[in-house]
This record gives sequence, structure tokens and C-alpha cells, in this order.
Amino acid sequence: MIDIIRKTLLAGVGAAVVTREKVESALGEFVRQGKVSSTEAREMAGRIADEGRREFDRMTGELDERLRTLLDGVDGRAQRRLDALEARVAALEGAAANAANREADALGEAARD
Repeated sequence: MIDIIRKTLLAGVGAAVVTREKVESALGEFVRQGKVSSTEAREMAGRIADEGRREFDRMTGELDERLRTLLDGVDGRAQRRLDALEARVAALEGAAANAANREADALGEAARD
């Protein structure tokens, strides 16, 4: 599970790098064609980078929240199972103690006879 999450995050980082390179390439081409100045291209690149960072932060927060919800659910189920097992063990220990007491009582009565 952790490996899948790690690979997904790395894929996202890889996509961001490829996108950045494509943006820089496209803006460079616009500058060469005279469609925008180099100053405008830098400003656009900055805005695009800021937007990308905000989106990455938002998605990271969402992923973190979803993972916490998922893990809390798993932890809750595990705790319920553990509680049920502890109750069963306690019941079995009680039954074993009762059986031992009955056996001891029976042996005590037999010894008195």
C-alpha cells in the first residue's frame, strides 16, 4: 500500500517536471516568435508555477486527509477485533477457572468420603 502511494506521488512529481519543461519550452517559443516579451514570459511562468504549487499543496492535503480517514477506519476495525478477542479470552479464562474450581471441589468431596 505504501509503495503504491509512493509511486503515485513520484509520478505526480514527474508529471510536474515534464509540465514545467513543456511550459518553459512553449514560452520560449512564444518569445522567439515575438508573441510575448521575455519579461512577460517570466511573469507567466511564475504565475503558472505558483498555481501548480497551490494545486500540488491542495492535492497533497486531500491525499493526506483521505489516507488518515482510511487508516483510521482500519485502526477502528482492528481495535474492535482486538476488543472482541480480549472478551473471548476473558470468557474462556473464566470458564477454565470455573471448571478447575468444580474439579477441585469434586476431588475435595471424594477425599472426604
